[in-house]
Amino acid sequence: MNIRFDGKVAIVTGAGGGLGRAYALELTRRGARVVVNDLGGSRDGTGQSDAALKVVEEIAAAGGEAIANGASVTEYEQMEAMVAAAKERWGGVHILINNAGVLRDRSFANMTPDDFRFVVDVHLLGSANATKAVWATMREQAYGRILMTASSSGLYGNFGQANYGAAKLGLAGLAKTLHLEGAKYNIRVNTLAPTAGTRMTEDIFPEAAFQAFTPESVAPAALFLVSEDAPNNAIVGAGAGVFQAAHVTLTQGVRLTGDALSPEGVAAQWQAITDRTGEVVPQSGGEQAMMIMRKLQQ
Repeated sequence: MNIRFDGKVAIVTGAGGGLGRAYALELTRRGARVVVNDLGGSRDGTGQSDAALKVVEEIAAAGGEAIANGASVTEYEQMEAMVAAAKERWGGVHILINNAGVLRDRSFANMTPDDFRFVVDVHLLGSANATKAVWATMREQAYGRILMTASSSGLYGNFGQANYGAAKLGLAGLAKTLHLEGAKYNIRVNTLAPTAGTRMTEDIFPEAAFQAFTPESVAPAALFLVSEDAPNNAIVGAGAGVFQAAHVTLTQGVRLTGDALSPEGVAAQWQAITDRTGEVVPQSGGEQAMMIMRKLQQ
């Protein structure tokens, strides 16, 4: 199967470098027309640059078609204008990769409320802004592929990244609801948790690992997850050419009654409550209540 994007219009946020640049380049190589969005700020979100324009020039030199956009994902009106410009030029928007992000790492004890708020604003609210801006268009055209960028820090935690981890797990939750709301309109929503050597991670990775974890080794997962035959509601880990699937699971659980319906009862049954035998992967929040109802009927 040859995955192509001919006739498709894609928006990639944070595409002025790193992962976003790799996604934009590969999408255009495979036939898409791409809006390269990047405010051009530094890693902590300050300043601006012409990073997006440089990627557009790179795409044009390779024979692809793209336009640069410097809008901030934190400003919903700017996201609306970006989508309107793409539609005016190319007639629609079929793919959105929410990739824009910043880092302001500190231990929670030393993190300011402003640093917490700003990181959540860019990652979580920024992705919601961009997604909301394309949502009506994708519903009208009965086609949409949206990718959220989560992180192992959100899925599993990472010291010094309380703000980043909160935002990233929030994105996984956003995707899980939007995949339900978009399904009947042929809008598929997936989540990618990438590990890559970029300016965001250059002082974290050892040099050898930095060279192995290239953005280009993550891009195949991103492109598959926004392709016509993409799955829906997947959480995929990717790094250095290794691809993984992550799941939010639920154990079968234990029903407590009478005197056992107490904190002491929970403590006494903790091993059984957390027993992963027969655990399931719910496809919606309602399945938890359904499992509880089955316990009550037994």
